[in-house]
This record gives sequence, C-alpha cells and structure tokens, in this order.
Amino acid sequence: MQIVFLTALGVGGATAIGAAIGFLFKKMTHKFSDISLSFAAGIMLAAAIFGLIIPSLEYGGKYQSIIVTVLGIFAGAVVMNLIDKLVPHLHQLAGEDGESHPDTNLNKVMLFVIAIAIHNLPEGIAAGVSFGTDNLTQAFLIAGGIALHNIPEGMATIGPMLNAGISMKKAFIYALITGLVEVVGVLIGYFAVNIASAVLPFALAFAGGTMIYIVSDEIIPETHAHGSERGATYALLAGFCVMLVFEVLLG
Repeated sequence: MQIVFLTALGVGGATAIGAAIGFLFKKMTHKFSDISLSFAAGIMLAAAIFGLIIPSLEYGGKYQSIIVTVLGIFAGAVVMNLIDKLVPHLHQLAGEDGESHPDTNLNKVMLFVIAIAIHNLPEGIAAGVSFGTDNLTQAFLIAGGIALHNIPEGMATIGPMLNAGISMKKAFIYALITGLVEVVGVLIGYFAVNIASAVLPFALAFAGGTMIYIVSDEIIPETHAHGSERGATYALLAGFCVMLVFEVLLG
C-alpha cells in the first residue's frame, strides 16, 4: 500500500513539476510542447497495450477474456467521450488568444481547473488499476508513462492561467490541485480492483481504453495542429519504442 501511495504522489506530483517548469518557460513554443506531449503519448499508448490490455486478455477463458477486454476498451472510450461532452475542451477554456476580461477571470480559471482535474481522474484510475495485477514492473511503467504525460501538460497549463491574470502562486496551487485529483484516482483504481478482484480484467481493459482514447482524441489532434506533425509523429514512435524496450528488458 505504501508503494501505491508513493507512486500516486509521484504521478500527481508530475503535474506540479511541469507547472514549475512552465514558470521558467512561459513562452514555450508549440513545437516543443507538441513533441514533448507526443513522446508521452507514445509511452501511454504502449503502456495501455502492454500493461493493461494484454494482461486483461490473460485472465479467464480464451473467448470470455476477449469479450470482456473488448467491452472494457469500448466502455473506457465511451466514458471519456461522455466526459468530453460534459466538460469543455481545455483549449477553449484556456483561450488561445490569451485575452480575458476581468469579470470572467475567476469563472474561466475555475472551469479550466475543473476540466483538467476531470480529465486527470481516469488517468489516475488507470495507474491504480495496474497495481491489481501484482506485476509491479508493469505498474511502475504505466505510472511513469502517465507521469511523463503530466509534465508537459502541467507546463502547458501555466501560460493560459498567467495570461488570464492569475498570480504565479495561485496558478501553481491550481496546477497542484489537478495533480492531487490524479492521486485520488490512483487510490480509487487500486482499492476498486482489490475489493472486487473479479472485475480486474474489465477494469484493466477499461483503463486501457481511456488511455487510448486520450491519445487519439486529445493528444494527437493537439500536437498536429501547429505545423509540427512530422516531429510529433516521430516523437510518438520514439516514446512507444522506449516503452517497448523497457517491456522487453524488465518484463
């Protein structure tokens, strides 16, 4: 349990680390952000496949495991889709032009923080669920992939908040809150599969589906929207291959 809690703090703390770096690079270029996020996306994609979906297939009978895994993947994607419909996309809340009126600053920032937090919760749950397999190496790799994704994401959230007139102290606190939500998600995922181990195959596939959805629906379109799609593609492949190497060496 101590290992899970420390890992949860690491995953959530990665957002705060990214936010701190964001203060140093307030004018971070789109190219740098796109490549960083794409590299993290490649790691997340590999983690979803090797650490969540394939282990899900290894539970139960041959045909039963396939059905449960497929249903879990689509269930994860559907839940993320519903979240996207209920919560505005982050770039809409951030305001790409950086302009904001004083009377809307507070509402805008609170929506921004809430949106990030809600999107972070399923990622935390995915990391927590991975500990249910008792394969600590896989669990650490998945948590590491999500943490790497959180660093550039944390960096990207600072600029819009500062542009909206939020002080550096408050901006960091808001970023820290979104990271703490991910800590909660890790603990929820861990306790859920330990209380009811029978749901582990579905939960693993569900977590894998949420991660693949995030990569396909959010990260790839975002990283291909600013003219850096070639570099972003190779960065994603590099991230995937790094995870593949770790899987072979440590698996």
